[in-house]
Amino acid sequence: MKLPITKYGIPQVIIYPGILLTVMILLLFWVKPSGALLILEGILGVLFIFCLAFFRDPERQVPKDEKVLLSPADGTVTDITEVSDSPLGAPALRIGIFLSVFNVHINRAPCAVRITRIEYRKGAFKNAMSPDSGRVNESNDVYMERLAEPISPLLVRQISGAIARRIVCAVGPGDSLQQGERFGMIKFGSRTELYLPKDDKAMLEVKVGDKVKAGLSSLVRYQ
Repeated sequence: MKLPITKYGIPQVIIYPGILLTVMILLLFWVKPSGALLILEGILGVLFIFCLAFFRDPERQVPKDEKVLLSPADGTVTDITEVSDSPLGAPALRIGIFLSVFNVHINRAPCAVRITRIEYRKGAFKNAMSPDSGRVNESNDVYMERLAEPISPLLVRQISGAIARRIVCAVGPGDSLQQGERFGMIKFGSRTELYLPKDDKAMLEVKVGDKVKAGLSSLVRYQ
């Protein structure tokens, strides 16, 4: 089975597996064969596979539906909150998604959008499962404008976690994205938030605890 690797993972996807593979080969030459060696080689082999799997980027058949906002990340919905003082400058709905180290970490556009601005903020590296991590952790705000009705601002916030130390954003102001199109990733465990203006016509299609996939799972549907 083909396992596509994201370009956003370079150089880590070369360095970390390369180091592990080198150590595994050296151990075979320098250490006498034993049960302990087999166990150690097995552990290193699992880590090698994990490093490659973390940067996987599977192709997805994105549903083209202008009435929905698709999930911008894989993971678990940890919170759905109405925010009166949101970064959008108006009351908004915030949907928080936690990405474990076992999730695909590619971020995708929730709908067809134009990027209006990018705001990066330095911060802490606290547990990304907490809703407060979006306020104190290192983060990158990708402000967007829907290209279909209702035309409105959106925000996808990329948030680092306790393990994550690198946020990748491959778009800039003025760029346009199709629904489900890739635009970045967060490396080694993280959180992603979607902000949308409060709207009586925006119907939630997920609840806390749901598992979602970027570019596939519908979070919100406009009536």
